[in-house]
Amino acid sequence: MAAQRAYTTHPLVLRRVTVRRVEEVTPRMRRVVLGGEDLAAFTRDGIGHPGFAAPGFDDHIKLILAADGDVRAALPAQLPHGIEWTPAEHRLTRDYTPRRVDLDAGELHLDFVVHGEGPAESWSAAAREGDELWFVGPKSSLRLPERLDWIQLVGDETALPAIGRFLDERPLDVPAHVLVTVSDDAARQDLALHDGDTVTWVLAEPGDAAALESAVRALPVPPGEGYVWAAAESRALLPVRRYLQRERKLPKDRVNITGYWHREEPAAPEAEAAAEAGAAPAAPAGIPSPLPWLAARAALQLGVVEAVADTPGLSADSLAARLGVPGPGISVLLPLLSAYDVVVDADGGGLRLGTAGEELFDDHEREEYTGHEADVLLALAHLAPALQGGTSPWRVASGATLHDTVALDAERYGELVEECEQLVFLLTGLTADPLWEGVGTCLLTGPGSASMAAALDDAGRRPRLRIAEEDVPAEVLRGHVPAPDRIDWTGGPADVAVAAKALAYRTDEEAVRLLTRLAGWTGTAVLVEASRPDGLSPHAAEAALHAFTATGSPLRDSAAIAVLAEQSGWRVERTVALGWGAEATVLRRA
Repeated sequence: MAAQRAYTTHPLVLRRVTVRRVEEVTPRMRRVVLGGEDLAAFTRDGIGHPGFAAPGFDDHIKLILAADGDVRAALPAQLPHGIEWTPAEHRLTRDYTPRRVDLDAGELHLDFVVHGEGPAESWSAAAREGDELWFVGPKSSLRLPERLDWIQLVGDETALPAIGRFLDERPLDVPAHVLVTVSDDAARQDLALHDGDTVTWVLAEPGDAAALESAVRALPVPPGEGYVWAAAESRALLPVRRYLQRERKLPKDRVNITGYWHREEPAAPEAEAAAEAGAAPAAPAGIPSPLPWLAARAALQLGVVEAVADTPGLSADSLAARLGVPGPGISVLLPLLSAYDVVVDADGGGLRLGTAGEELFDDHEREEYTGHEADVLLALAHLAPALQGGTSPWRVASGATLHDTVALDAERYGELVEECEQLVFLLTGLTADPLWEGVGTCLLTGPGSASMAAALDDAGRRPRLRIAEEDVPAEVLRGHVPAPDRIDWTGGPADVAVAAKALAYRTDEEAVRLLTRLAGWTGTAVLVEASRPDGLSPHAAEAALHAFTATGSPLRDSAAIAVLAEQSGWRVERTVALGWGAEATVLRRA
């Protein structure tokens, strides 16, 4: 049986609220109380939206601000079900945790750390009664395990709203052990503690990783089944994550660690002077070198990062001996790794992990260098001959299509499944579509099948599910879908078929073959694909090239999908915008 999913999804709605009052919780925390009709169910532009819901103690809403003050121009487009982040040059967004939600009073409380910088803190400092604020979310709520004996809540000042809300509302009736780092004793708050709870306050500068790790290590470990929730500066949490997972060996479903903010390195004096003078930031000179990326990849593949983490103080020779690397190989890597703060030798005391090295312990960060994403990036070395040959760089590099590669590699397919996990937050528009009326059986295919099954589950739809993924072992998907015992894993005829990101790793010819096969099983099919770049992504300009590298085709828009459909006996009935550049294309058999 699969473990209970960790999150419950919510419809994404753009809401407008206004300031009702501003309160000073402590000299370090300002509370802005917001209210408005959009917190209840409302209708805008003829579209009805549900009332605001944020049941989780660490839910996040995304505040929408604007660097030029024109917030209306920075707002995303509201879809019937979801949000489309249209391009907006001056848009600023910040995530905040609701400290309190009082729907009877029509109020939402947000707490802002008073640190004198940042667009959200500046907005809260200037907030006056009647000022408007727009926000989106939350997109999901954390589901805590049902059977626990204790919980540890760890964080810095930015985590106090979530910690305070947990203690007020008590989603679990178990002892709570709280650890908070604060930069000043004035930041301490009265917390709603019960018998058996403990609280530890630690004075430390914001983002002090050593202080946070030391304090977490000093916490006693209670007996029984426990859960650790932690939120603070993203880099400061890296050694905490390593300690909890590698030393305390807590399973993934007993740990939730979230970087609430990211400390930026101070700008050079000349850059600060230019900014004060109103000058635009200078573009980076030249094209960035790939050498640091390649060196980091080698360090992960060889085990350099793990060895230095496990045994700080190693010499270069000792490291080479431990890894079995002969000759001068390690010494060739170390200067570049040191220059980019992956591995450092401070004061001749031996090798230790730098900030970038700590980040590479995060599974998501590692995949950028060693996983499927990295392999696609490496295939770009063959971009020129692929363009000349009218094929994909992946095919030139490997001698096979990405689909054929995945068909022989269940681990790689598993990476595709994990990449699609965020899809579940976008599928409300599809699960609410009238096409589901009367559907008794749904056929799923593609690495997004698990997300589609979860979205149907969240929407209360219970068609019998069939999985038509013939290319890989069913075990790859079993651990990701709810109630796998209710699923027919053999495929077969169905009322509707959903191909969720199934075309994203197929060439046009392979896509036509898949759609032709689906036409033999059903008269209605839905293709869920990214048709354009995500408007919030800083890498939007790279999206088309990534798609081309994998399949030999750029991101397929509605017109491109219509061509593939017609070639395989389908016609496009309509498209359903899902948000974040994704669409669901509804096909009927011609």
